[in-house]
Amino acid sequence: MSRQARLVLAVLGGAVLIAVLMVVLRSRPEEAPRDDRAPLVQSVPLARSTQPLTVLGSGTVQPSEEVTIAAQVSGRLAYVNPQFREGSLVGSGTTLFRIEPSDYQNRVSSAQAEVAAQAVAVMQANEEARIAKEELSRFAQRQGTKDLAEQSIDSNDFAARFLPPRELENAGGSEAGRARAPNRLATREPQLRSAKAAQQRALAQLADARLALARTNVRAPFAGLVRTETAAVGKLVQPGQELGSIVAASSYEVRISLNEREAALIPGLLQARTSRIPASVFLDYGGRKWRWSAFVDRADSILDPQTRTIDVFLRVPDPLRGGVNTTGGNPGQAPPLLLGSYVQAEILSSSSKPYFQIPVEALRAGNTIWTVTGDRLRIVPVEVLQRTDRVANVTIKAAPDKGARVVVSPLRTPVDGMKVRTEQPTDKPARPKTDG
Repeated sequence: MSRQARLVLAVLGGAVLIAVLMVVLRSRPEEAPRDDRAPLVQSVPLARSTQPLTVLGSGTVQPSEEVTIAAQVSGRLAYVNPQFREGSLVGSGTTLFRIEPSDYQNRVSSAQAEVAAQAVAVMQANEEARIAKEELSRFAQRQGTKDLAEQSIDSNDFAARFLPPRELENAGGSEAGRARAPNRLATREPQLRSAKAAQQRALAQLADARLALARTNVRAPFAGLVRTETAAVGKLVQPGQELGSIVAASSYEVRISLNEREAALIPGLLQARTSRIPASVFLDYGGRKWRWSAFVDRADSILDPQTRTIDVFLRVPDPLRGGVNTTGGNPGQAPPLLLGSYVQAEILSSSSKPYFQIPVEALRAGNTIWTVTGDRLRIVPVEVLQRTDRVANVTIKAAPDKGARVVVSPLRTPVDGMKVRTEQPTDKPARPKTDG
């Protein structure tokens, strides 16, 4: 055997010897006694809530009224209000822009002249009608005898233009001829009515001209916030051309969606117009939470076919007034409610249905909770009224045992009636304080 082979065998033998010595000389592990104690759980008191139920939701702030500002007449913009800019506030009746009025002033002057001319025409037609009436009256008196009629009628007689002497002669011998009514044109009444109609047409044209002149001055229909604008001095506009939009500043709307169960918690929700249901709107701004008072304006009676929810519209009066700080500390300057912002909402329910508010981690699969009475665990089914990221409002069909606590920690294999241990009881309520 070579020297190299003997060296390899020596190394292997030494390794085996060391391994045997380590196994033989190792110390025995200490045997711990078996832990037969019940599992430890964390719990908080389960108490019935005494506060009114608030239905929570969220939505986006949108305008309750918005109007598009457009020109009604054509022309060139001669003036644009400096306040008519995006983001600015304008008062009700404020002139937003003005169209060059010269052409429309000329139309008014022309229409006024036409009215004056037609007034003269009416006066003339009135006088002609009066003269015709007098002539026809004298003509009727001269129809007594044939000879008298022939002697009294000459070629210059006004009535002779309509009834020549030979017709009078034929008519004089019969009672029907003497009773025949004169021609309506002879009374000049149609001509008078035509003149009055022309006068009315001229007056209507004058009113149209004045209306067009008034429309060169465009005013704000209500006090509001300018959302968009495209007006500029010198710009040529046409009727119907949009030049901006204004949002009413008196109130905003927040549209939230509630499922049928949440909507049912608010009595009279679908008849909200008959009674104001109070609500609140919360906005996170500058690291603080601000609140505005609101109320339910209306609820959509049509169920959304895709989300199966009911749309509820909250109205926020005076949204540009600063909100109320709900986080404490130095609030600084209160911000207005920002249009288009995402907000949280609370609707106060007048429902008297009793409920429990528990931490959301206490709600288990299958809508159950674990309660502890003494040292026994109970699995209790519940009905979830509403659930948020922090709390859940539930109802329990069977009244819980007195002093029952709700388990908030996990268990590997919970069994109804199993024995458990609880941590040192605390005064921490099961219903934590919600934001706002």
